[in-house]
Amino acid sequence: MVKRRPVIVISPRIGARPFLCTVVPLSTEPPERRMPYHCELANLRLPRPYEAGPNWVKGDMVVSVGYHRLDLIRTGKNRFAQREYYRELLPEKDLQQVRACVLHGLGLSVLTRHL
Repeated sequence: MVKRRPVIVISPRIGARPFLCTVVPLSTEPPERRMPYHCELANLRLPRPYEAGPNWVKGDMVVSVGYHRLDLIRTGKNRFAQREYYRELLPEKDLQQVRACVLHGLGLSVLTRHL
């Protein structure tokens, strides 16, 4: 994947690697053949320019990136002319679904029973 796209950060901040995070990309294109490492986040509503949903998790394309490579999604400005950003947390049920996709994508589907 080379184009700009929304991602879900799936790793917490880790003291030994403070400038890195692990992300899983989203796509509005459904997979040609749905696999266990794909899931649709039907309730996820992203702002412009990513509002075209539905959003599909590509759990087989997990990557670690530097925070400097990520851009927050801008949603406009507040009444003080300060930028505002999209900052929604996934509901636990959706996050669990994303984690299951990632485990399948890494060949670790046996671990999904622990979610």
